[in-house]
Amino acid sequence: MSVANLCHRLQSQVSARTSAGFAEVLRRLGAPLQVAVAGRIKSGKSTLVNALIGRRVAPTDIGECTRLVTRFQYGTVDRVEIVFTDGRKQVLPFASDGMIPAELGVDITKVSHIEAYLTNAVLQGMTVIDTPGLGSLDAASVSRTELLLGAAKHRKDDEEGSDDLDDTSRNAVAGAEAVLYVVTQGVRADDQQALAAFTAATASREAGPVNAIAVLNKADTIAPESVEGSDGDIWKAATILSEKQASTLKPRVADVLPVIGLIAESAESGGFTSADAEALRALADLDDDVLQTMLISADIFTSWECDVPAGTRLRLLEKLDLFGVSHAVDVIRKEPEITAGALRRSLLDASGLEAVRQRLSVVFAARADGIKAAAALASVTALAHASGDPAERQRVHDAIEVLLAKPEAHQLRLLEALTLVASGAVDMPEDLSEEVLRVGSNADIGAQLGKPGAPRPELAAHALERAGWWRSFASFGATPAQSRVAHVVHRAYFLIWQQVREPQA
Repeated sequence: MSVANLCHRLQSQVSARTSAGFAEVLRRLGAPLQVAVAGRIKSGKSTLVNALIGRRVAPTDIGECTRLVTRFQYGTVDRVEIVFTDGRKQVLPFASDGMIPAELGVDITKVSHIEAYLTNAVLQGMTVIDTPGLGSLDAASVSRTELLLGAAKHRKDDEEGSDDLDDTSRNAVAGAEAVLYVVTQGVRADDQQALAAFTAATASREAGPVNAIAVLNKADTIAPESVEGSDGDIWKAATILSEKQASTLKPRVADVLPVIGLIAESAESGGFTSADAEALRALADLDDDVLQTMLISADIFTSWECDVPAGTRLRLLEKLDLFGVSHAVDVIRKEPEITAGALRRSLLDASGLEAVRQRLSVVFAARADGIKAAAALASVTALAHASGDPAERQRVHDAIEVLLAKPEAHQLRLLEALTLVASGAVDMPEDLSEEVLRVGSNADIGAQLGKPGAPRPELAAHALERAGWWRSFASFGATPAQSRVAHVVHRAYFLIWQQVREPQA
């Protein structure tokens, strides 16, 4: 990779301190993409983490562990490591229920973070970082989250070159390169602030549509009557509300998708069993009027006198909530012979998790190398700037400019242009900003051009026309900052045209 080659080449030309920083950048370039799951307290982050991993390992009840940053990564042996701020590590086994122990048995004020290693296929391509809820937890938890994920602003280095973050914390949890932000029904002002605070890598690059998406969790708790146009349908109401939230949170995020984390966790992590399927069959046999009355509220559902034991109903409620129970009963009534496995898959489909995974794949996985490379370049720049040596800073700056001038670095320039426009660093007219975001935020060519499903000749003609327009804009009428972005967008359209044009005769 070009960025890795740059780091290798510069290591012998910079100070020992900067060279050590470059070594960390190189390590992270070779590691899986780091995705932080962030949001407010009680938004269901840990439940969603379990669903994404496909294993119930992250504690979901408020306790010691939920006040710490936890990194879930691939390992050949399942284990938990407590990493202390002084660099010490203490290894723990997972609890008997397969989760991180609720109580760690240590002074958590001296803990930097937790590393959880799992023999899990999902984690071979992505490290998932579970964070304490922002906005409502104690100040120490929020501070740890911001510090370990790169959102805290470090004080300037003193004359000896020391800094205020210990080496272990800085190197082991240098920061998230991508963010999955969890919201519930109401997006608040501090959600915007939290999104702005979560930065990519060590370089304080703000989260944006390149490296951030959001989910509307607990979609089943939305009252359809409160959402105009929902026609009384919960999922339709959640979809409409997600679209509204997307317009509020953009351009900080690429999209907002509805999901029911509890159902997703139960269906994907082995929580839903054949005994649960049989209990749901028994509920499906109840008189419809009785069942509909029971489904009015959780209290009625668990206290109503019926043939299904109250304890069994409570277990179903804890795994599926009322929406999941209602959905499963409807499926059973339509298909009485359905197997427990097929019923689990139906619940998984109803949770919306697959759409979230697909979007993660499009926004994160498909461009993981580009995201990591962009973050790495930003980190290299920050390291050179922090060195205090003007000659070293200039040497690194010149090397980066040479790299970015190469044709193969176009994707990096596009990510940079997108970040500049999304953050407001380069002011563009609204329609042009939206076009830059569309071209830079999508992997699908039809979506990039705003013409999903259009035939190749139409896509080629449109790409060529827009390439010409942006080249003209760059030369006539654009400010210097706008011109820099315009040249990148022009090249993006030109490359798309080359990709989709009909072969020459």
